[in-house]
Order: sequence, then structure tokens, then C-alpha cells
Amino acid sequence: MKKISILYIGNNLTKKTKYNSTLTILSKLLIKEGFTVSIASDKQNKLLRLISMCYSVIKLRNKVDYILIDTFSTSNFYYALLTSQIARFFKIKYIPILHGGNLPYRISKNSFLSQLIFKNSFRNIAPSFYLKNEFEKQGYKTQFIPNILEIEDYNFKIRKKIAPKLLWVRAFKEIYNPTLAVKVLNLIKRDFPKAKLCMVGPFVDDSYKKSLDLVEKLGLEDSVEFTDVLLKEEWHKRSVEFDVFINTTNFDNTPVSVMEAMALGLPIVSTNVGGLPYLIDNKIDGVLVDKENEILMTSAIKSILEGNYPNLAFNARKKVNTFSWVNNREKWLEILK
Repeated sequence: MKKISILYIGNNLTKKTKYNSTLTILSKLLIKEGFTVSIASDKQNKLLRLISMCYSVIKLRNKVDYILIDTFSTSNFYYALLTSQIARFFKIKYIPILHGGNLPYRISKNSFLSQLIFKNSFRNIAPSFYLKNEFEKQGYKTQFIPNILEIEDYNFKIRKKIAPKLLWVRAFKEIYNPTLAVKVLNLIKRDFPKAKLCMVGPFVDDSYKKSLDLVEKLGLEDSVEFTDVLLKEEWHKRSVEFDVFINTTNFDNTPVSVMEAMALGLPIVSTNVGGLPYLIDNKIDGVLVDKENEILMTSAIKSILEGNYPNLAFNARKKVNTFSWVNNREKWLEILK
């Protein structure tokens, strides 16, 4: 029986960024299931990456059965546009996997280009019900399959007492609003002078400098740690030192770092944007607050510290257990048969 061959198009930058992307995890699992998987691209330069992706489609046009395409809302949207249209030309089945909380705006703003991609795809896969609903509103048939968590790799820590030790894990980018975390710490310290904040993530734009400047302005140098990028295993190990995970983003889909924090037993306080209310049931397995509002986020953290939501972490772990490969394997195998 012929092995099914897949080309996975996405940002294969794990070796450089140290982050295990959804591409890395899913391709590894599919290989274990017996599929042949080729990946493009690991080029850091965006133009070279695009060329590599397009070349891979052309080179493998007679060898692959399916093309998976990680699809984002920013400039990377055009990777999906060009590679999908090359796939159409060669009559190869392609499957966009939707990422990015701002994709609904993109498909509304660029409706013609979006139709070229999503109306002609073999399937559209959304890792959140948020994107599934938004795409179906625009007439694109979409199937929900969550981002996969290898749940057995996540050690759940039971936190009998919650201390004001805050953890933030994200790239330093304006859309993720890292300065909000610093503002929240400053307010928390009024009632909890020993409060600490650890910020894990690569320094992508000037939001890192803004965060650093704000720390200095507020005199929080002894209370904030910037680690830069950490391997997943490293920040998971560090997470046992902290008791509340905060997510400050202004736009988002279903952030893997939040899912991981849920798996690790960290109570979550997040902004109520994009796909987050589809991931988190407010006050059941996390607390949601308005974006860019340090007062509301501070109040939510204080409520957790005061023991008002004792079951958040247990409920969250139960939910993310459903994101395991065991629970989603058949969905992928049914598509890629």
C-alpha cells in the first residue's frame, strides 16, 4: 500500500527560535503514523522563505498527496496565497491550517484573495471555534481540530497556596501588549510588596525596550525578570516557581502558551479577545478581563490570590486533556486518507 505523502508549508524555525511550533509537533506525530512528511521552510529571510516554499511545491508536485499550509493574518498570509495557488495549478489537494487572531479581519478586508485560498481548498482547519465560526460566517466551510498538546509531557503542579508570582510567556510584540504585564505588577505590589513577574519570550520589536523602560520608570528592577527565549522544557521547569499565568494580548487565536499553562496547573488571567473566550470559560477554568485594562486584570489576580477561584487550574487541565493526539488522531487520519 502506497504511503501517503504530505508537504507541510510553514515557518519551520524551531532550531532558531527554540519554540516547538504546531508545525513541528503535528509533522512529528504524522510521521509516527506512517505518513511521509516534507517541510518548508527553515529560511529566516522572509523572501528566501517564500521562494523556498514555492519551490518545494513545484519540486514535489508529482510526489505529494496533500499540502498542509499554516495560514496567518499578517504578511505571512501571502505565503499561503502563493503556495495554495501553485497547488491549485498542479491540482494538489491543499489544507490551510488557520492561525492568528486577526484572520477574520484579513478575510473581510481581502475577500477576493481569501476566496482564492479558502474556497478552493480541500479542507480548512481551525484550531479554535472562534476561527471556525468567523470563517463560516464568510461562507468558508471549516473543520475544528485543536492545536495538539502532547499532554503526557506536562507535569501538573497542585498549588495549595497561591502567591503573587506572575508568569508571562509570549514574544515581545506590540499586539501582545507586554507593558500591560508590568503595569499590572506595579498595581499588585501595592497590596503584595513581594510580588514578582517573569517575562519569557523573544525580543521582536521595540515593545521590549518599552517594557524595560517602564520597569525602570516604576522602580521595579528587583521585581521583574526578562529571560529572552527559553526552550519549552526550560520555561516549563521555571513555571513551578510561579503561581499565576497572565496573558495580555490585544489580538489572538488560541495561544499555545496559554494552553500549556493550563496543562501545567497555572491559574490563568487573560484578556478577553479573539479566540480566548472560546478557549477559556470565564471564572471556571480561567478569568477573562477587558484588554488594555490593568485595573481589571489586577483585580482578577487578587481574587485568585484570595482563594475565590480554587478550581480554575483543575478545570483547565481537564479541558486541555481533550487537545491530546489520542483525542484528535482520528480526525486527521480521516482527512488524510
